[in-house]
Amino acid sequence: MLAKNPNTPAPSLNLLAINMTQRCNLACAHCYLDAKILRQADKQELQTAEVCQLLDDVATHHPETMVVLTGGEPLLRKDLEAIIAHGQQLGLFMLIGTNGMLLTRKRVAALKAAGLQGAGISLDSLDPNTHDRFRGLSGSWQKTMNGIEQCRQQGLSFQLHFTIHQDNQHELEDVIAFASSLEARVMNIFFLVCTGRGETMTDLSPDQYEAALAVILQSQQHYPNMIIRPRCAPHSKRVAHQLDAHATNNQISGMTGDGCIAGRHYCRVTPKGEVTACPYIDTSVGNIRDQKLTQIWQQAEAFQQLRNPVLTGKCGVCEYSQLCGGCRARPVAQGQSLMASDSLCQYQPADTPVILPIINNTATIEWSVEATERLSRAPGFVRNMIKQRVELEMAKKGEVLVLPEHLSTMIAQRFGSMTPARPKPVSDQYNSN
Repeated sequence: MLAKNPNTPAPSLNLLAINMTQRCNLACAHCYLDAKILRQADKQELQTAEVCQLLDDVATHHPETMVVLTGGEPLLRKDLEAIIAHGQQLGLFMLIGTNGMLLTRKRVAALKAAGLQGAGISLDSLDPNTHDRFRGLSGSWQKTMNGIEQCRQQGLSFQLHFTIHQDNQHELEDVIAFASSLEARVMNIFFLVCTGRGETMTDLSPDQYEAALAVILQSQQHYPNMIIRPRCAPHSKRVAHQLDAHATNNQISGMTGDGCIAGRHYCRVTPKGEVTACPYIDTSVGNIRDQKLTQIWQQAEAFQQLRNPVLTGKCGVCEYSQLCGGCRARPVAQGQSLMASDSLCQYQPADTPVILPIINNTATIEWSVEATERLSRAPGFVRNMIKQRVELEMAKKGEVLVLPEHLSTMIAQRFGSMTPARPKPVSDQYNSN
């Protein structure tokens, strides 16, 4: 369904996930896609040319977008390198999300040659048996570890993805330490939204959820060279504010990038071209075979709702509604409306005024030529976040001119030595045109 006012400018599309296939070489207990173990691709699966046309559209209207090719298992597609190269040549930041089992020496070399910027690799336990049981295949842990090692050896940037649930929650701190020891760029901790095959899984209790968020937020202080992020857990904004209400980062709305950005700066395309706000909301707002993604992004009414939420229930009266806003997928998964309360949040609103996020006022802040040039080197999907946080810190200190050293300090605090780099040109050996 389209918005009543389709001419209202849409926000930037910072992150696009494309489910390349529903095929998978595993049978994970939590899979939101309920991925199938198939030898042959679905005949309705997006073809190479269709994915490349999608990337053309995105690059034309949102050239700074980070694109994650995922699945199922994306490495099962033989055209993956061609698609990566096409997106990279357009200037898009290309990543894959994988279980890592197919990251052989030869495949990692091919992915790097195509221009892949990094891989998100799923690791669900440090215990091989626990991981294998969760992933549905004996020996999968070792193959995933082999894939991680190939990335390390060949210098392909990687991040680890850990889905936290009842059987592995006790490993959280150890897994974070392990990721740091491997020099992972990012450690993403995913909180379950019980959809797809994951509908039958037992999620964390609200108390366990809160405790895990506190561990994640506090761990960031111990591992400054690795970004540690809770995913599908916008409540982290509220927990962070409770831990330190005066920190500038904790006063910024989660809708800008460190909370839920579904439909605001992020959307997903399914293997058949359907567009949804996130992988855990399966209601399609259009299909790229019928309409360009950028038009759907601009016009979809559900996306307009997410950008201008009118929350109901407990979330609607919570003082953290503008910092957090709750997960919108969880009430939908429970058969409720998109704007209903997130049942996993245990917090009880305090009947106090809504905490208003800091609004970036750029009118009094100027940038030096050197600082502007340095900021331009950062990929677009993090550039706006960096700019906003630098300017807020400057305003807090009463300073008005951003110099390169201010930028260096903020980047070091947020990214450590892991600052993401812009894509570099590669050869056209994989050009699919």
